[in-house]
Amino acid sequence: MKIILDGMGGDHAPDAIIEGAVQAIAMLKESDEICITGPEALIREKLRKYGYHGKRITICDAPDVITNEEAPVMAVRSKKESSIVKGLNLVKHGEGDVFISAGSTGALLAGGLLILGRVKGIDRPTLAAVYPVLGGLPPSLITDAGANAECRARNLFEFAVMGSIYMEKVMNRPNPTVGLVNLGTEKEKGTTLTKDAYALLERSDLNFIGNIETRELQSAVCDVIVTDGFTGNACIKLSEGIGLTVLRLAKDMFMTSPKTKLAALMMKDQLSDLKRQLDYKEYGGAPVLGLNKALLKMHGSSDALAVQQTIMKAVPYVEEGVVETIAEALGNRARTLRDEEKSAEQEEQSEQKKEEE
Repeated sequence: MKIILDGMGGDHAPDAIIEGAVQAIAMLKESDEICITGPEALIREKLRKYGYHGKRITICDAPDVITNEEAPVMAVRSKKESSIVKGLNLVKHGEGDVFISAGSTGALLAGGLLILGRVKGIDRPTLAAVYPVLGGLPPSLITDAGANAECRARNLFEFAVMGSIYMEKVMNRPNPTVGLVNLGTEKEKGTTLTKDAYALLERSDLNFIGNIETRELQSAVCDVIVTDGFTGNACIKLSEGIGLTVLRLAKDMFMTSPKTKLAALMMKDQLSDLKRQLDYKEYGGAPVLGLNKALLKMHGSSDALAVQQTIMKAVPYVEEGVVETIAEALGNRARTLRDEEKSAEQEEQSEQKKEEE
């Protein structure tokens, strides 16, 4: 397997990217490789800094960088020598199996659509992010996490199918449960979007458990959390903020007196475990599902650990054929929807003809 890694994406690039790649290559199979895109001289210098002198990490020279301030589509079309565009093209042309980046989310999503293309039968790709839960339980997956601010019911259904496949293949969660984010658990609650999406999910063969409320998300209420990108992104950022605030308050509380400092020392392992449960870096990047090739988006502030974890998650993503499974599952569903629409149209025409007669 050949993993293509954006060496210039993220707040801590290129150091965190290179350090994470060096850590990951030691954990991968001997036949696996990593190719880093970025200015060749700079990447080579950083590889030396982190003590790597082997042949399994190579460099693809990409002198340009797409920043978060640039218009995504325009940047992708104009900056052909950027680390993102070069990386995506390597994967498109079969010179890599998966592309990983912590760079501009907009540019990555735009580049994914323009360069890799979406799977036939899928209306919109989705950004599926791992959602940490408390109590040491396995994390959930929230989809969409920010790629599509406005959605139709069909989109939410497709997000659920793709998320379920990813959880089963990559996260080893057989028959994952699916929940639809809503303002109440009752079937009749919500907007037209959530009601229509509920109807589609209820009729499907997914393990759908119904509506879920946002207060339940961190208690492992389901494996796949389905919502539109606006709501999903807000949920993730709110949870991150609450997690950081809780940890900050706990630190301030334990630093108030010698007695509380001693208590903190005695609870060091438990506090470290709590921090780890809330830390997105422990879970790796978020897949962009629904594209013709494998693509993973890392958090912009990813450190070496997050890079390493994302690279390791890329292995089952490719080896378990997630892209191909999604194409087959939703291709079949798209044909079924077309048949249903055609049947409904014929029935309507037949009724109109009867009325005319």
